[in-house]
Amino acid sequence: MPHQLRFLAMMTPTLPWNEQLHRYQHIEALGFDLAGVVDHFVNYTAAASPWFEGWSILAALAAQTTRIRLATWVTQIPLRNPALLARQALTVDHISNGRLELGLGIGVTRDTSCEMMGLPNWSSPERVARFREYVEIVDRLLCNAVTTYEGKYYRVSGAAMAPRPVQQPRPPIVIAANGPVMLKRAAELADNWNSISYADALDEQIAETRERSHLIDRHCAAIGRDPATLRRSYLFLNSGRLYASTQVFADAAQRLIDLGISEIGIYYPRRSEQLAVFEKIAREAIPMLKAKYVA
Repeated sequence: MPHQLRFLAMMTPTLPWNEQLHRYQHIEALGFDLAGVVDHFVNYTAAASPWFEGWSILAALAAQTTRIRLATWVTQIPLRNPALLARQALTVDHISNGRLELGLGIGVTRDTSCEMMGLPNWSSPERVARFREYVEIVDRLLCNAVTTYEGKYYRVSGAAMAPRPVQQPRPPIVIAANGPVMLKRAAELADNWNSISYADALDEQIAETRERSHLIDRHCAAIGRDPATLRRSYLFLNSGRLYASTQVFADAAQRLIDLGISEIGIYYPRRSEQLAVFEKIAREAIPMLKAKYVA
């Protein structure tokens, strides 16, 4: 395995801050490698419910944790200007002393955030069309002291970025991609490709991930990139089923690892009765899986 095996724990930002902080610190204490924050303006399935802003949470977590890597999983591009996002990323990279992973994706059109914020809710094809320029601007701003960029959708003029990032040349860029064009963008621009599946059955999720991984390999070959240089990540959306037992989790994780996935994400338990298995996964199943792939 070309990349060290890593495990991510996710949370939605719905709880009172003190409880969120407690849970993220618990995630760190359990030994997870990464902590993820969902990035929307509201919970678009229940817009009136409590919700906190993702990058603000990242900055707070950066100051209240010491080891775990931190990421929005993922920032959707319609909500922020790319230059402002690069500045936010630079700031969190420094507050965390170099523990930021910069997750980017196109988001979903059914999210009501754009309408609520008075922003255009671009179609999926337009979001995909804009994505390359967006990532290129973020990348150049983080890698260079001064950037000018003139694109079809975005421009920056003499944009100064100081200080330089703690991580050199910049924090790793994670690109969420499921469709064929976005998979191509991940092959071209990402340090880490992340995918999810809305399929109900694990067999279907594995089949989708296998097909996407093969397509990523072909895109890498087309541009002369060694596919092994691209980390591959998967987030389980229906994590609750994995908390039936540590063996259920380990078996599902192993099937992904066999596909070349080196980063596996799960959600912090929604039900208190799942917490004991979640903790056993962190303390027993994850170390066991990692031990199999120590170089």
